[in-house]
Amino acid sequence: GARQQTNLCNESLMLEKLPACGKSFEEMMKKVDSKKWCNLTEFIMYYDNFTQCTEREANNASCFWPNPLAEGFITGIHKQFFLNCTSEKVHWEDPPDEILITLILIPVMLTCAMITLVVWCSKRSDIL
Repeated sequence: GARQQTNLCNESLMLEKLPACGKSFEEMMKKVDSKKWCNLTEFIMYYDNFTQCTEREANNASCFWPNPLAEGFITGIHKQFFLNCTSEKVHWEDPPDEILITLILIPVMLTCAMITLVVWCSKRSDIL
């Protein structure tokens, strides 16, 4: 029978082509104020084009995507543009005592009122 040939990943070709994706992304990011680089909505289309480019170049080199080399390249781009974008942890605080007491008392009072209403109505079954 015929022998099936498998395409091997040409890593050197992929690594040669990926910088063009990075350069294109860099050019597009110049249009975005650097203060807005942590706001994904400001450049989501540019980032989408960048990831599609890296995937296309990996596929053209017969490599799967993502792969460790492509991930390393993408990580480098992230370090270049998004190094200062840390996710801030939300610091939860209790509300002021007045609000907290109100938030606790309202359901307690409503529960007491409903119990009173049910007991009163059950004693007045002669009217129903």
